[in-house]
Amino acid sequence: MMKRPHGLHALIMLLLTAAPLQAGAARLAITDAWPAAESVRGVQVEDVRFPTISPFVPVDMRNGSEIEDTTGVAQLFLPPNAPHDHSVPAVVLLHGAAGLVRERGERYGYELASMGVAVMVVDTFGARTDKGTSFTDRLLNITETMMMADAYAALHYLAARPEIDAHKVVLTGFSYGGMTTMYALYDQMARLFSPDGLRFAGHVSFYGPCITRFADSRTTGAPLLMLYGEDDELIDKGRCAQIADDLRRGGSAVTVIGYPGAVHQWDGAMNRRLIGRNLAGCDFTVERDSEIRDNDSGMVMSGPFMRKLILLFCVSSRPYPIGRDDAVRAESNRDYARFLRHVFQGAP
Repeated sequence: MMKRPHGLHALIMLLLTAAPLQAGAARLAITDAWPAAESVRGVQVEDVRFPTISPFVPVDMRNGSEIEDTTGVAQLFLPPNAPHDHSVPAVVLLHGAAGLVRERGERYGYELASMGVAVMVVDTFGARTDKGTSFTDRLLNITETMMMADAYAALHYLAARPEIDAHKVVLTGFSYGGMTTMYALYDQMARLFSPDGLRFAGHVSFYGPCITRFADSRTTGAPLLMLYGEDDELIDKGRCAQIADDLRRGGSAVTVIGYPGAVHQWDGAMNRRLIGRNLAGCDFTVERDSEIRDNDSGMVMSGPFMRKLILLFCVSSRPYPIGRDDAVRAESNRDYARFLRHVFQGAP
């Protein structure tokens, strides 16, 4: 009869028998050169639903307004063989004003998941089709406050997943979502949308317009990475610098990187062209009581009518350039990868 091993022999036996189980497990390996989404194999993709809410503006969370419950929708990209031991870091991804597009949802989802990072791609517009389906109706009726509610609700959803390390989740947004990502860094917003104290470990804004400053600049303490194109006409670089300084005074490390020659949506699919209307001239303040005030008119954004009126005065009819630039995307991937390694692994 075989004797049960003791002491050092037992430890060796345990390591030998455990090794095959660990070999196929998910491994964090965020490289500067990203794998092409088309070549990725083994990523698990799930359509998920999660509870969220639809406050129109932040003050609705404070003044006892009746806030509509909403079922959030998202796609979750999990690394191959993700272990159920709460060890996998994650990214919550917020889309831009055009809604979900493959280049900033599915592509980032597959590529990051292949490197060991779970990605939850949130569809704020898709969860609220009753409020608008056209480009204009969505921006008038589905607000960045609703997107911020989705972001924190997604964080709580991930915290309940057995694969995810809830203390290593980075919020990332593009354009409209990038703007929301910056809002979510303020302690004032975090306390409204996550009163239990759960916070994002980092925030990343891809070409998020800098149109809103906060009277109370205190942050959650998480670091922020701001990326934009030097030729992006939606970006007021002076105001972005002011907001970056606000956030640094508020307690966060902020890194701002501008890419020479790049315009909006360098990681999109479309070749350079002019589109849309320009909101770079809008200038808002979130007050200490969480009201959003237009600094030019003094009007308070209290609902859809006031939002439409305020935007009517501050949004220019002048189109702005967008344009794919693969070289800039490769560079922003490297900068993003370094930030994620720093947050997830403490790497410099």
